[in-house]
Amino acid sequence: MSGGFDRDRDEFARGTKAIVVLPDQGDATRDADARLAETAGLAAAIGVSVVERIAYRVRAPKPATLIGSGQVEMLAAQVRMEEAGLVVFDASLTPIQQRNLEKALETKVIDRTGLILEIFGERAATAEGRLQVELAHLDYQAGRLVRSWTHLERQRGGFGFLGGPGETQIEADRRLIRDRMAKLKRELEQVSRTRGLHRERRQRAPWPVIALVGYTNAGKSTLFNRLTGADVMAEDLLFATLDPTLRQIQLPGIDKAILSDTVGFVSDLPTQLVAAFKATLEEVVSADLLVHVRDIAHPDTEAQRADVEAVLAEIGVDETTPRFEVWNKLDLLDEADREEVIGEAAHRDDVVAVSALSGEGVPNLLDQVAGKLTGAHRRYWLKLDATDGAGAAWLHAHGEVIDTQVDGLETTYEVRLSEADYDRFSRRDA
Repeated sequence: MSGGFDRDRDEFARGTKAIVVLPDQGDATRDADARLAETAGLAAAIGVSVVERIAYRVRAPKPATLIGSGQVEMLAAQVRMEEAGLVVFDASLTPIQQRNLEKALETKVIDRTGLILEIFGERAATAEGRLQVELAHLDYQAGRLVRSWTHLERQRGGFGFLGGPGETQIEADRRLIRDRMAKLKRELEQVSRTRGLHRERRQRAPWPVIALVGYTNAGKSTLFNRLTGADVMAEDLLFATLDPTLRQIQLPGIDKAILSDTVGFVSDLPTQLVAAFKATLEEVVSADLLVHVRDIAHPDTEAQRADVEAVLAEIGVDETTPRFEVWNKLDLLDEADREEVIGEAAHRDDVVAVSALSGEGVPNLLDQVAGKLTGAHRRYWLKLDATDGAGAAWLHAHGEVIDTQVDGLETTYEVRLSEADYDRFSRRDA
């Protein structure tokens, strides 16, 4: 069998020929062709060569193989014809299903979760990201030590430091995985504490935090670069960004704000990844404003929106956190669709239509974001020492100073501020 897959290492080489399979169980919210294209894109993101895309109608999922026996036979013939070294199922496979399919197809099989984990494993650039990916991968693998390969079934003797009498290799592997996961969780807890301290320091500072969220490949990093002048990796590639990036920006009426670019979401995002990336995603949870970037030209844009909202709820983002939608990729629409999207966005106060690539609509976006951050302002009366020039400058930069009254060595400022900025100002000397 060609394709470069090495069974002993449980990996596959770049350039491996792959077949993508969609077990279509009648999801009315998604276009089958778009779903196949997305999974092919995910596969391409780890360097495999997709040679065929197949959708099988599955009315009653089979416990042993998910798809029917006739479909398995047809798929096996396709694998032989294409000399495919990998079959990617756009579904969640049980360990038994994965094993049975590998036997029947005589090639490597991975499911959607395994594929996404592979991508994250390749893309994680920071020590924290690598810890998160390893934890997620081990959690996934822990339930899959059911391979038929003989090295997992040999029994250990009672000698040496590892394993008791009669402990099988598979039991030892499980124990090693549990021990490694416990160590990773401890290290990630320390990361989370450190990140929390940094976040607390930022919250004391007088700067609102804006988090870009959205489906993978919606254009978040392109927009981030457009707004900040940064050079974050921005390619037409799924999961181009894994590690969060923070930059400061200026907005109309707001001297300084922090913009955060985050990992893209995807439908059926593995629960292991959501848990492992919780420390990273806490940047989203604590943001003052969520800017949801959508690929408005994608045929599944509404389903993608629902997927993003589901992940936000799963990681604990409060429904009351202000949100704003950016309908991106106007440049990909034909003239009629483009005018329709721009017209619809113009009638809503929570949407701006843009092209992050060309810059169209971005000035309006900056105005709208600034308005969202300042729109919930309340009036406060704050007393400052007459010598507190930094405090006075901060109030002028981040609020609307309505009136000032000097009384000896003290000045009372009547100022309009958001609750978040008032809290920051109150904590600045804490």
